Amino acid sequence: MFTIYVYVLDTLADWELGYVTSELNSGRFFKKGAPRVMIKTVSCSKEPIHTMGGLTIIPDCLTDDIAVSQTSLLLLPGADTWNNPKHGAVIKKAGEFLASGAAVCAICGATAALAGFGLLNDRPHTSNGPGFLEMFVPDYKGQNFYVDAPSVADNNLITAGSAGALLWAKQILAYLDVFQSDTLKYWYEYFHTGKPEHFFALMQSLPANHSQL
Repeated sequence: MFTIYVYVLDTLADWELGYVTSELNSGRFFKKGAPRVMIKTVSCSKEPIHTMGGLTIIPDCLTDDIAVSQTSLLLLPGADTWNNPKHGAVIKKAGEFLASGAAVCAICGATAALAGFGLLNDRPHTSNGPGFLEMFVPDYKGQNFYVDAPSVADNNLITAGSAGALLWAKQILAYLDVFQSDTLKYWYEYFHTGKPEHFFALMQSLPANHSQL
């Protein structure tokens, strides 16, 4: 079973997590024999957090409760509050994940938090466009590894800009290997283009006894 730790903090950018958490939680398109997935929200305290969209989230657990293992994955969403020092503990935990081979998936402002700890200095990564990380992280030294793309997967590190949530989700789903390859292809194409033929191909890629939408 995979445990997905979703770090939550005030001003969390709701839309950046929507694609990936909905699919991981529902399992609606999982392939036969896919590993079970459990999602836990985690934060630096048990105080309610308020997202950018006005939703209130009560964290399930604390940063210290995160278990670093090959069956754990850390999701770091964007937010306007990453510069608060209290979030440093989870970025330190992210470093432990990466060093152990466990996966860290960061998007938007969370990439700046990783860059601030030097975790992007020597690995392919992306963010909100060239120059964004330099703007917020004066000591950023990963320019030679920056890739100007919506989302970049480098083994157990998956980073994205704020407009790359869909591709980011696809790369996370691929890393976890919970979809059949053709299901993942059509899932991405449908949500990327909105064309109905991709939706029907998506549904046809599922087992005959799979529950339909």
